[in-house]
Amino acid sequence: MSNRTDDIKKRIAKRKQARQAGGVSGLSKDSSSFIVRDEERYGHERFSSIEGGPNDSGHPLFRKEVFMFKILLSVCLVLIVAILYKNQSPQFDSARQFVKGTMENDFQFAAITKMYEERFGSPLAIFPKDKNDNGEQVAQNEPTTPYAVPVNARVLQGFEVNGQGITVETGSKSAVKAMNEGVITFVGNKDELGKTVIIQHADGSHTWYAKLQSIDVSLYQFVKTGQELGKVMDSEDGQTGTYYFAIKKGETFIDPIQVISFE
Repeated sequence: MSNRTDDIKKRIAKRKQARQAGGVSGLSKDSSSFIVRDEERYGHERFSSIEGGPNDSGHPLFRKEVFMFKILLSVCLVLIVAILYKNQSPQFDSARQFVKGTMENDFQFAAITKMYEERFGSPLAIFPKDKNDNGEQVAQNEPTTPYAVPVNARVLQGFEVNGQGITVETGSKSAVKAMNEGVITFVGNKDELGKTVIIQHADGSHTWYAKLQSIDVSLYQFVKTGQELGKVMDSEDGQTGTYYFAIKKGETFIDPIQVISFE
C-alpha cells in the first residue's frame, strides 16, 4: 500500500510540473481534467488519512496528554498519602483524618437498592429468590416485618457503659439475626469486639453484631430482616449465650433500646 501511495504522489508531482510548464508536454484538455480528478481522488488529505500523517490526532475519545496527566496525578496522590502516613508529625493529623474518613466512607449499597426497587417496582436481579409455601418465587428483599430480635433476649449490659452498644443475653447456641434488611459492608474481626458483622441499611444507618461465636454470611451479601448472621458466644457453663449489638447513624451511635425492645 505504501509503494502504491508513493507512486501516485510521484505521478501527481510530475503532472503538476507539466501543467506549470504551460502544456508543453502535450497534454490535452481531457487529460488535464483527468489530472484534477486524480488529485481530488488521491490528494494529500487522502494520504494523511491512510498513513496517519502528522496532523492525525488519533481516536477522538482518547487524548494521550489527558491520559498521561491522569496517571501523573494518580501517582502524586499516592505519594502524598504515603508521605502523610510515613511522617507521623502532629501537623499532618488533620490531613490523615481527612484521608481516613474518605477511605472509610461507605458506598450506599442499601440506599441504591431501595431506590431501584421503588423506581422500577422490582428487586435487582442479582439477589437470589426464595420460594413460599405455594412454590411461588419471592424476592429476597421484599418488605418483611419492621425489626427482628432474638426470642427470650435481655440486655445484659446497657448503652450507658460505653456509649456505643449493648450486650444482649439469649439462649445457648442461639442465632443472631439481622434487625432489618440491608447490605453487609463488613465481615471480620474488630479490636475488642472479635467476630463482627456490619449491615448498611437503606436509611444510611448501620447495625453492628459483634462478639460472635461464628459468622454465616459474606461481605456485600444482601440480607433480609430476621436472616441469620451467625451464632452467639456461649457462656462457660453452656447455659446462655451473648453478643454485642449497636446502631450507628452517621458518626453517632444510638441507644438500641430507643429503637427496639429486647425484653
